[in-house]
Amino acid sequence: YLELRELRSCALVCKLWHRVLHGDENSEVWRSLAARCLAEEALRTDILCNVPTYKGKVRAFHHAFSTNDCSRNVYIKKNGFTLHRNPIAQSTDGARTKIGFSEGRHAWEVWWEGPLGTVAVIGIATKRAAMQCQGYVALLGSDDQSWGWNLVDNNLLHNGEVNGSFPQCNNAPKYQIGERIRVILDMEDKTLAFERGYEFLGVAFRGLPKVCLYPAVSAVYGNTEVTLVYLGKPLDG
Repeated sequence: YLELRELRSCALVCKLWHRVLHGDENSEVWRSLAARCLAEEALRTDILCNVPTYKGKVRAFHHAFSTNDCSRNVYIKKNGFTLHRNPIAQSTDGARTKIGFSEGRHAWEVWWEGPLGTVAVIGIATKRAAMQCQGYVALLGSDDQSWGWNLVDNNLLHNGEVNGSFPQCNNAPKYQIGERIRVILDMEDKTLAFERGYEFLGVAFRGLPKVCLYPAVSAVYGNTEVTLVYLGKPLDG
C-alpha cells in the first residue's frame, strides 16, 4: 500500500478507495499503515487503549508531540507519544503537537508519568507561545498566546494571570500521577474544558480566539514524562 498522503489523493478520484479510507477503520489498509508508522511499544502497551481503531491510532500518531516544536531540554520517546524532560536546573520546558486546530471539536488525553514538581501545566497554545524559559514557572499560560491548567495547585492561567481555581468546587481533588485527563477543545463555541476519568469537570476557558491552537504542556521536574494521545471528536454525554 502507498503512504497515507498518496492514499488520500487516490480517495479524491476513486470511489472505491474513498470507501476503503472512510469505511472500515480496522481494514487491512489501516492495519498496514499503523504497523508502518507506529512504534511497537505504542501498539503493545496501553498508551492507545482508548483509541479503538487502527485509523484512530494512525490519526493519533499524526497529532502527537512534535519533535521539532519543543524545548531543547525535552525529547520525544520512541513510542512517539511521550515527552521526557531532561534534569536541567532552573528551566521550564514545554512541547506542542504537530497539528493545531482552528475549527471543529477535538479531544485528547494527557497524563504524567513521574513527579509533577512545583508546576505542571496542560492546555493549549498558539504557534507564537514560548516552549522554554528560565526558572520554574507556569510557562503555559504565562502570556496571551497560551491557556493552561496547573495540576499542582488547580489554578487556571492565561496572560500571566491566575483566572481562578479549577474545578470550581470545594476541596477539589489534586491530580494523581498516572491519572488520565481528557482535554476538550471546542472551536465552534470557543471553549476549553476538562474531564477526569468519566467526570466532566466543566469549562475552564471561554472566548478563545479564532486562531490555530495546539495541544501543549509544560513541565519543570527532571526526568518526568508526559504522554499525550489525540482521541478525535469528543463524544457528547
